[in-house]
Amino acid sequence: MNETLPILNPIEIEILFNSLRSIADEMFVALKRSAYSANIKERQDHSTVIADLDGRLVVQAEASLPIHIASMTGLLRGVIAKFGSDIAPGDIFVGNDPHVAGGTHLPDINMAMPVFHDGQLVCFVCNIAHHADVGGIAAGSMAGGMSEIYQEGLRIPVLRLVSGYRLQEELLALVLLNVRVPDERRGDYFAQIASCRLGERRVLSLLETFKLNTLKAVFADLIDRTHERMKRHISALPDGVYGFSDRMDDDGLGNDDIPITVRIEKSGSDILFDFTGTSHQVRGNINMTLNATHAAICYCLKALLDPDAPNNDGLLRIPRFTAPEGSLVNSKFPASVAGRAHTCQRVIDVILGAFAQALPDKVVAAANGANTTAVFSGVDPRSGKNYVYLETLGGGFGGRATQDGTDGVQVHITNTSNLPVEAIETEYPLLVESYELVQDSGGAGRHRGGMAIRRVIRPVGHSCVFSGMGERFRNQPWGIFGGEPGRTGQFLLRTSDGEIRLPNKPLGLQVQEGQAVVVETPGAGGYGPPAERSSEDLSRDRAEGRFSLDFLSRNYGYIEGDHS
Repeated sequence: MNETLPILNPIEIEILFNSLRSIADEMFVALKRSAYSANIKERQDHSTVIADLDGRLVVQAEASLPIHIASMTGLLRGVIAKFGSDIAPGDIFVGNDPHVAGGTHLPDINMAMPVFHDGQLVCFVCNIAHHADVGGIAAGSMAGGMSEIYQEGLRIPVLRLVSGYRLQEELLALVLLNVRVPDERRGDYFAQIASCRLGERRVLSLLETFKLNTLKAVFADLIDRTHERMKRHISALPDGVYGFSDRMDDDGLGNDDIPITVRIEKSGSDILFDFTGTSHQVRGNINMTLNATHAAICYCLKALLDPDAPNNDGLLRIPRFTAPEGSLVNSKFPASVAGRAHTCQRVIDVILGAFAQALPDKVVAAANGANTTAVFSGVDPRSGKNYVYLETLGGGFGGRATQDGTDGVQVHITNTSNLPVEAIETEYPLLVESYELVQDSGGAGRHRGGMAIRRVIRPVGHSCVFSGMGERFRNQPWGIFGGEPGRTGQFLLRTSDGEIRLPNKPLGLQVQEGQAVVVETPGAGGYGPPAERSSEDLSRDRAEGRFSLDFLSRNYGYIEGDHS
C-alpha cells in the first residue's frame, strides 16, 4: 500500500483483531448451519477467512482447516489477476481447479466476495467447502484409480458466480448438471454464498464504528506482527541442515513405496525447505500442487514454534521452499490430485522427522499419516434418490515428549470431525455395525502412539458401491527416539464366507446387501523407549483394554499382577 496509514495503539489493534476474528468465526458457523451435506454441517470440512484488498490473508476462523489456507490465497491471486479493476460490489467469485484456479483438489469449492465502502474496495470475505461430490468417474470424486485431473470431476476456473448481487443462474445450472446429488450441492453452494454475504454485512457494520484507514492499518499491522513474531522463532532455532525421508504406500495404479525427501537449511532468520530427491509426480491421484506443499510447511512451523500465531500472510511469507517441477509435491498439469491430503500428511511427517534433531521436545512421532477416505453411494430405497456418503476418518496421533498420542482423531492439516453414527444412519440407508478403537494399534513407547479407528458399515435394503483411499496401509507410522511404529490400516469386505482384504485405494466395489465394509485406519508411532513407560501407565493400558496382555508382554515385558 502506498497511502499513509494511521499509527494505532495496542488497544485499537486488539479490539479490531478480535472483531475481525469474530466475523470469520461467525461466517464459519453460518456456513456450517446452512449447509445441506453432512460433510460440511456435521464434519465441518470448511474454512472462512478475511483478506485485504491485495488478497493477503488477515484472519482465519479458529476452526478452519490448515490445508485450506493455500486454496484461498490461490483463488484470490486468480481473482485479482483476471478481473483487476472489474470487481464490483455484490460480486462473488468461485473456483476449484488446482492447475488454473489456485485450488488443491476439485472437491474444495472456493468463494471470495469483495467488500466495498463508499466506492472503495476494503477487503475480501472468503470461504471454502469440501463438496461431497463434484462429478468424475467415481462417486465422491475421491477414489483411487484416477490418472488425470479430467477424471476427478468438474474443473472450475476463476469465474464470477454472482454479479452485482445477482446469481448467474446459467452458470450454476451448468455446474449442477455435472455433479451427483445436485439438490444437495445447490444447498451447499447457497450456504457458501450466504456466508460471504454475512461477512460483507459484518465488515460494513464494523466500518460504522472505525474509519476505513484504521481498518486498513490493522490489516497491515496484523500481517507484519505475525511475520516478525515468526522470524524471531526461526532465529531462535539452531542453525544447521536437517533432513528426513519417508514413503507413500502407493498411488493406486501400480507404483509402490514412493519417496518424499526434505532437506531443511536454517541460518539466522532464514529457513529453506528443499524437496529435491522426492519422487516424480505419479499416475495415481496422490500428487500435490505447490500451494498445498506451502500450506503443509506453514502448518509445521506454526505447530512447532508458535501454535497461537495467527494464520495469515505473515506466516505464509516466512518459509522459502523449492521442489522440482513435475515432482510429487509440485505436480504439473494434468496431474491427478484428489488424494493430495494423504501426501500433505506425509510431507508433514518428513518435516517433523527432520526437525527432531533441532526440536526433540516439540516434535511428535508419526501420526496416522493419512486421510482415510470412505465413499458409499447408491440409490436410497426409502426415497428412490441417489445418495453419496463421503467421510475421511481419523486415526492415531503420535506420541509426544510429555504425553501419549491421542486416540481416534484427525491429525495435523485436516482437523475435521468424525461423522456421528446417528447422522450416518439418519441421512443414508446404511447401518454402522461397529465403531471402535482398534486394540494394539498404537506404537509402544515411553509415551505410546494414539489408537486407530475401526468402522464397519453395511447397506440396508439395497446394494451399494464403495470406493476409498488409504495410506499408511503398507508403511507403518514410525516411532521416534526409540519408540515403536504404530499399526497399519486396511479395508476389508466382510461376507458370509469371511473377510477379504481390499486394495489400499479401491474404486467402484459392489457391496451386496448382507455384506459390510470394514474400515480400519492407521494408528501412530510411540515416543521414547518402551522400557521407560511407567508401571502405572502400563496398568492403565491393561485395565482399559486398549492393549492386549500379549502386546504388553511383547513390547514392554509386562507381567499381569506385577506392578514393580
